[in-house]
Amino acid sequence: MKLNQKMISLKNKDIGAIGIGAMIVFIAMVLVAGIAASVLIQTSGRLETQAMKSGSETIYEVATGMQVECVLGYNISGWGNISRLAIEVRPRAGSKGIDLSETVVELSNSTQKNLFTYNSGNFTDTSDIDGDIFRWNFYPWDNDTVFGIMVLEDADDSVAQENPIINSGDHVMLTINITKAFGGFGTRLDVSGQVIPEEGSPGVIAFTTPAAYNDAVVNLQ
Repeated sequence: MKLNQKMISLKNKDIGAIGIGAMIVFIAMVLVAGIAASVLIQTSGRLETQAMKSGSETIYEVATGMQVECVLGYNISGWGNISRLAIEVRPRAGSKGIDLSETVVELSNSTQKNLFTYNSGNFTDTSDIDGDIFRWNFYPWDNDTVFGIMVLEDADDSVAQENPIINSGDHVMLTINITKAFGGFGTRLDVSGQVIPEEGSPGVIAFTTPAAYNDAVVNLQ
């Protein structure tokens, strides 16, 4: 075989080898690109799901929760320390049902902080109020860590003694024995706290007791 024929034969083999190598590289690139695309699609899917979940949770946290309508205090003589506290609450607009048995009331008089949870033994239905929200038996007198419930408005009867759920349109009073918990609230006292539901935004409590008590019932907030 002549030299030219050998060179031509070698070139043809090299070209064939290069073609196979290029095909292998191309197939590998296609596989890598396919795997990368699959990973990106799965990741984007997970991110989209997580974003939707986070968005829904954020909307729910903002839209739902507890609203404190007013806070009333009571002292028997009209001049002594406040002995009973009634906190009127309702669900925020757009809120789902709130379970008051899973709600915590937090109160502080600047030197002491107490937490209160619901006691089903202190439940007063609308028909039992009879116009007087400060009757002694509406308040938990034997325990300084619990609050009672007084139902003011509940059209669908969702606020039951063992399962007190407030929803749209419901108004209830949370009753606390301040004498038992703090020894009473005196004058010029800074009080702060929250009504913290299981989910959603808490209701804010913040007031300063007046310089003098001229009436038995005091509108604090």
